[in-house]
Amino acid sequence: MSRIERIFEERQAEGRKLLVSFFTAGDPHPEATVPLMHAVVQAGVDILELGVPFSDPMAEGPVIQAACERALRHQVSLERVLEMVREFRTTDDETPVVLMGYANPVEIMGYQRFAAAAAAAGVDGVITVDLPPEEGVELNDALIQHDMDPILLVAPTTRTERLKKISSAARGFIYYVSLRGVTGAASLNVDEVAEKIAEMRKITELPIGVGFGISDAKSAAAVASVADAVVVGSALVRLVEQHQHDAQAMQQAVAGLVAELRHAMDAPANV
Repeated sequence: MSRIERIFEERQAEGRKLLVSFFTAGDPHPEATVPLMHAVVQAGVDILELGVPFSDPMAEGPVIQAACERALRHQVSLERVLEMVREFRTTDDETPVVLMGYANPVEIMGYQRFAAAAAAAGVDGVITVDLPPEEGVELNDALIQHDMDPILLVAPTTRTERLKKISSAARGFIYYVSLRGVTGAASLNVDEVAEKIAEMRKITELPIGVGFGISDAKSAAAVASVADAVVVGSALVRLVEQHQHDAQAMQQAVAGLVAELRHAMDAPANV
């Protein structure tokens, strides 16, 4: 059983929903990433989503775009991100780690080489934003061969037939992008999210995580009431940016927000 499958089963048995944190590897500098990973796990994160810096992150809003730029100024490559995961694994062999990024760096490394290196580093799943199922067969097969989960995206505009195709290709969980926009967008309609998730549950037995537009305890609790996992990214990355020159303050601020989200999601109305 994979780490991702196990954590979903454990939280379901506990009657709790998963909290997934996103931040960009190497932001604001490479030495900050692994301590930040440990800090958010201690504060209540269940799955770590680690962004691979990319020069043209088309799905990202300005907050995460700026994070990629800060990381790239330190020459943080895909190989360096895998080194960070390997370092994290020296003291945490339980928390699932998912890489989120774009196809270009992976294609340059080569699908099989990437899959082997990621598995050896301790990666559990991969989200490749700009690689649809039709074009992702080779990469997804390589990931599965190395016991990693290809995690695929579903949008509000995804139709039923395409949802079936995505569901058949995905492993681990399905990531529902709850907004018609980029990361960091402000408006989230939970009723619309609930309606789409109900449609998805008729098609897939995979857990459903929801991201985009979740920035505070209230929105996290609302989404936790209808989804299996809540993904928070831009709100955390914004705190990294605000405290980029003070590592201790950064960790405290990010862990503090994670603790607030965890508390709200675990409130009786949401479990």
